[in-house]
Amino acid sequence: MQTSKVRLVMVFVFLPLLITACGQREVSFQRQINPILQKNCAVCHSPGGPGYIKSGFSVATYQDVMKGTKYGRVIIPGSSISSTLVRLIDHQANPLINMPKKFTPIEQQHSLIILPGSNARWLSKHDRDLIAKWVNQGAKDN
Repeated sequence: MQTSKVRLVMVFVFLPLLITACGQREVSFQRQINPILQKNCAVCHSPGGPGYIKSGFSVATYQDVMKGTKYGRVIIPGSSISSTLVRLIDHQANPLINMPKKFTPIEQQHSLIILPGSNARWLSKHDRDLIAKWVNQGAKDN
């Protein structure tokens, strides 16, 4: 009878922890977040790009992302609510600074220039949620 109580206690204590842990897979910067940033953000937010020139924000490396803009950090590890990047990509900020801006590529003196226009895509809800989850998990370089 004592063994049954121990098993019952273990089920009630450890089962919720196991279920929670299964739903909280760690998000990888290298495998999941960086590809999103490179595909959708690097065109403007890499050295020389219009977003980089205006804000100083680059997605070229993890260190650049964590450095933030010339105005300050955009990621607060552990808090997507306090992270400007998450608020900008979720369009929860001033419409003038929400991301992405619309852009259009043009040729000018044999070099490709990216200017404001109509070709940018919003990140999917899945991608925005994944970035927020990564931030909430500590925004690790993993």
